Amino acid sequence: MSHSLTISLIMMLSYALGSITGAYYIVKAFTGKDIRKVGSGNVGATNAGRMAGKKGFLLTIFIDAGKVILALFITSVLIKGEGYLILSSLMVVMGHLFPFQLGFHGGKGIVAYLASALFLCPLSIVVFAIMMGGVYIVIRKYTLAGFLSMASIPITAIMIEDSFIKSAGLGILFVIILLSHNRSFHHSVQT
Repeated sequence: MSHSLTISLIMMLSYALGSITGAYYIVKAFTGKDIRKVGSGNVGATNAGRMAGKKGFLLTIFIDAGKVILALFITSVLIKGEGYLILSSLMVVMGHLFPFQLGFHGGKGIVAYLASALFLCPLSIVVFAIMMGGVYIVIRKYTLAGFLSMASIPITAIMIEDSFIKSAGLGILFVIILLSHNRSFHHSVQT
C-alpha cells in the first residue's frame, strides 16, 4: 500500500470511527429519543447520563473512549510515527464534533481528547486527575477546574515523553476542545 493511500485510509477510518457518537445511539436505544432534541441538546456523556441514567453515561464514555483507542491502535499497526497518531487523533475528534450521519452536530470532545491523551501519554491522565481534584477543591467550579487540568496534558506530555510532536498535537486538540466548549467555559467562569 502506498504511503499516501495509507494516510488517506487512516484519515477516513479515524473520522468514521469518531463519527460513532455513543450518546446518540445509547439514548436512542434506551429512550427512543434523539439526544440532540432533549436535555442540553449536547451529544455527549453528561447529557446521555441525564437522559439514560448512570448506565447511559458509562456506556457513552466506553464507546467514545473505545473508538479513539481503536483508531489509534489501527494507525499504530498500519504506519509508524507520532505524527500519524496525532493526525488520527485529530480526525477522530473532528468526527466526534462533526459526525456526518448526525448532520455534523456532535459532542464536545472531552472524552475523545482524554482518550487520545491516555493512548499517547498515559501518565498525563494521572497528572490530569490529580490536578482536577486539587483545582476543584480550591475553586469549586467543575468546568473551569476541568479545563485548567486538561491544559496540563500537553505540558505533561513534553515532560514525560520528551516529544514535541505529541505535546504539540495534544495542545492542538486541547485548543479544539476549548473552542467547542466556548459557551459553557464562559458560563463557568462567570458563575
